[in-house]
Amino acid sequence: MTNHPMPTLHDIITARPHVYRYLRPTPLYRYSGLSELLEAEVWVKHENHQPVGAFKVRGGLNLAAHLTEAERRGGLFTASTGNHGQSIAFAAQVHGLKATIAVPEGANPGKVAAMRGLGAEVIFHGPDFDTAREWIAAEAEARGGRFVGPTEEALICGVGTYALEIMETLPDAQTIIVPVGAGSGVCGTSIVAKTVNPKIEVIAAQSAQAPAMQLSWQSGELVTAETRTFAEGVATRVPFLNTQLIMRKHLDDFVLVDDTAIKEAIVLLLQHTHNLAEGAGAVALAAALQLKERLAGKKVVLIMSGGNLSLEQLQDVLGN
Repeated sequence: MTNHPMPTLHDIITARPHVYRYLRPTPLYRYSGLSELLEAEVWVKHENHQPVGAFKVRGGLNLAAHLTEAERRGGLFTASTGNHGQSIAFAAQVHGLKATIAVPEGANPGKVAAMRGLGAEVIFHGPDFDTAREWIAAEAEARGGRFVGPTEEALICGVGTYALEIMETLPDAQTIIVPVGAGSGVCGTSIVAKTVNPKIEVIAAQSAQAPAMQLSWQSGELVTAETRTFAEGVATRVPFLNTQLIMRKHLDDFVLVDDTAIKEAIVLLLQHTHNLAEGAGAVALAAALQLKERLAGKKVVLIMSGGNLSLEQLQDVLGN
């Protein structure tokens, strides 16, 4: 990946037909309650309204559209905590491909059921995402399939289409806050935002209980870290070089938020937007609350990256 030029705005625009063949743009709404809470003009980008409940579906569709015949025959293999897997399963289903997805033991049961419902073969392997990923990559090679990593350029370009929608609807946005797992979403967002208007502030956010990507960005080196977060969408133990390089070029800041703050943000989003956000989907609001003084008076966009919260997680969050 390091030998390739970074994805550009043109690459993301080129992804649009492959995405919009199957999806519609998602809403971007302003919420007065959140605006009062943050003393800013707060908008939420609702990627939780996607058919699989998360932004990643855009990337899978773009990737599937570019496969060779041999890759189509071999099928797609990937690892996921849920949303990336649903993206690949959805793309495989609409493109008539076979998908095999490795998930960590204890993966979100709703996400597993959704992947299977989309026709994918789901295999439990290992304690975390990175263990499952290493195993399924070897399986893909052994079975002659196409392994899909979570930060491939086609995925970044596909998910970047939601940022194009933001810039078209709200060209005077001043700050965009994006949750980070492997980094495809924040990379797509920052490429679009910074190319359209270099003055836009793009802030990444991750759980303090899974800080690998943030520590890597901060230090300029790839740093692994434990994941103890309940928010599986941001639970990355091993950082990815290509997304780190893009983030170092475009990001203004990268903050960590505690899991307790993420849970509080899920409740606030339910209260003020009547939308159910999963842990990763609430990270942007948790970060905004942490940065409240800095954001005061600004036009702020929060990315609600997904809404796939399990009933067990919802009960835990509401019980706190």
